[in-house]
Amino acid sequence: MDTTALTLSPSAAARVAAIAAKQGKPAILRLAVEGGGCSGFQYRFGLTDAADADDSVTQTDGVSLVVDSVSLDLVSGCVVDYVESLGGAAFRVENPNASAGCGCGSSFAI
Repeated sequence: MDTTALTLSPSAAARVAAIAAKQGKPAILRLAVEGGGCSGFQYRFGLTDAADADDSVTQTDGVSLVVDSVSLDLVSGCVVDYVESLGGAAFRVENPNASAGCGCGSSFAI
């Protein structure tokens, strides 16, 4: 398990903990990358019950961020943040590997 490739911001960790507590689930956020979106790849977030054997895991304030080994190549070095603004609230990925992204920030290209 690689614990340095990803960062979960304190605000994202707090939001995951709040969502997990409401749903009665462990505070484990899974980040995956799928083909699609307007730029070629898109991020998918969801709560999970446990990390898989080949997942990369990082923790912030007792909350885990897990990424599968296939997605890790595309998101290595990323910071996952939770941002609230007038336009709404959402998890955002700051991806140093992305060469382009869409306006909404939910998809990217390598």
